[in-house]
Amino acid sequence: MEMTIDFPGGSRVDAHFNGLTVPTDQPPAASAPSPFETFLASIGTCAGIYVLGFCRQRNLPAEGIRIVERIDHNPLTGMVETIGLEIQVPQNFPEKYRPSLIRSAELCAVKKHLEKPPRFDISTKVC
Repeated sequence: MEMTIDFPGGSRVDAHFNGLTVPTDQPPAASAPSPFETFLASIGTCAGIYVLGFCRQRNLPAEGIRIVERIDHNPLTGMVETIGLEIQVPQNFPEKYRPSLIRSAELCAVKKHLEKPPRFDISTKVC
């Protein structure tokens, strides 16, 4: 996969791939999420894809299900220490499937890459 990152003005930095654009911006006048907020959102939305897929495979309604992502930072370093994903289900969601929802969310590709991070290779090129 290849992405092109450009700078459309102000503090905007956008990523383009597969005919799509992911806009990012920085406060205080942000018109889009920051790159780090987009990264954090990718964790919850990735888990959500797996939860949705689990429900669809079993013809379970996904209406009323949501994931609340909570991010805890280390007060000294400012670095993220814990990311909690709480899968909230409606009262009528079958109890027997709740542990399976957790296992489904744990299959998230973003989470798996954080557990075994890639190597970074950064260079410059005159074009």
